[in-house]
Amino acid sequence: MKVMIVGAGKLGYKLAEAMDNEDIDVTLMDVNFKALEKISDYLDVLTVAANGIQIGALKELNIDTYDLLVAATNSDETNTLICTLAKKLKCKKTIARIRNPEFIEQLDFVKNEMGIDHIINPDLLTAIEIERYLSKSYNFYSDDFAKGKVSMVDFNIGNIESFVGKKLKELKGLEGLLITAIKRDGELIIPDGSTQLMADDVIHVIGKIKYINKLGERLKININKKQTKKVLILGGGKIGYYLAQRLENSDINVTIIERNRDRCEYLAQRLNNTLIIRGDGTDVNLLEEEDLASYDAFVGATGFDEQNLLMALVAKQLGVNKTIAKISRPNYVHIIDKLDIDVALNPVNITVSNVLKFINGGRVASVSLLLGGEGEVMEIIVSEDLPIVGKPLSQLGLPKGIIIGAIVHKGEVIIPNGKSVIHKGDRMIVFSLTSHMPLLKKLLKPSKGGIFNELWAGH
Repeated sequence: MKVMIVGAGKLGYKLAEAMDNEDIDVTLMDVNFKALEKISDYLDVLTVAANGIQIGALKELNIDTYDLLVAATNSDETNTLICTLAKKLKCKKTIARIRNPEFIEQLDFVKNEMGIDHIINPDLLTAIEIERYLSKSYNFYSDDFAKGKVSMVDFNIGNIESFVGKKLKELKGLEGLLITAIKRDGELIIPDGSTQLMADDVIHVIGKIKYINKLGERLKININKKQTKKVLILGGGKIGYYLAQRLENSDINVTIIERNRDRCEYLAQRLNNTLIIRGDGTDVNLLEEEDLASYDAFVGATGFDEQNLLMALVAKQLGVNKTIAKISRPNYVHIIDKLDIDVALNPVNITVSNVLKFINGGRVASVSLLLGGEGEVMEIIVSEDLPIVGKPLSQLGLPKGIIIGAIVHKGEVIIPNGKSVIHKGDRMIVFSLTSHMPLLKKLLKPSKGGIFNELWAGH
């Protein structure tokens, strides 16, 4: 597969990195030669210093041979134009990053008239993810798969004796659950039965939510059934706007604190039932006046990671049940688990997951990035031409670094073992280290020539 990415910012770089890991032939284009030079030191991608709206540059690169173009510059209008030109020049599919709410309100028209196959809006995607978390009746973060039948959560095991020092195969009380990944000192581990747990490991657990709740109680995780009815959002940017708009529709009381006067006026004109407060959200006196402790949830959505993290910590200390921080810097991912914050979301990672799902088409229902992209979780819909159909898992010879965490067969959730068999139409949730994604991609290939045929030839 050949993909061209126009725009070498945070999103463009992360997309190129994710696709490079999946053995996709990537061309990264930007007008900033120095930025491209740095990227070429880290990624095995073709870098081109050119403007995406230059028809000559697109023709010279034979854009008609590309399967996909992703326009990820900082300008919605430029991205739209790049996609239109690429489509006219016979590029098969295009994706545009469009963030402006006014554009989003006329999405279908923009897509149909401009030749855009898919639109990504990192701010809206992040707001949707925050809303999904706020709608939960518990205060630990989870990903849902198989239309809500399967959930994945992460717990910090701290110093709990029944876990620390134990091998996974020695653990008791995990019926109906599977530990699919472990975060340890900034490293992601896809475990097997002999993997030993250590203090302060963060374990990713998959299973039915009722079993996860039981594990949460055992780990003394706060499973607070309190519904979210009152939310304070720090920052009235695009994420704050989209989130308030969605929460209003759910009859949740929303307050936004924003320091910019013009932005406050913009929000007041477009939001019907949200209280807009002009002020400095880091001012403790203002937060006391607003009675921060009375809120069910706090969302740090400013453009400053440090501010979002700090104020989320303050909110948690004041007794706010759910605290969420938007972060953009990848190096902050490794410290989040050590902070008393419920969720930290990275819009770039959320957007990359969305693009990977689009690339994988109908066979993949969802994609989530783990630990800033060091691993992936994919929900795969099994078709009859996959070589894994009808084979017990013990015969697949899956390499360490890939684990099938759950199978949904005829609506029933199965936590698999070596005897489990995958059937046509099943949904399977697969965890993989990013370095193993090329192998996982071969798992998704039809029977002829796949790696699993080679593996089975030896059985």
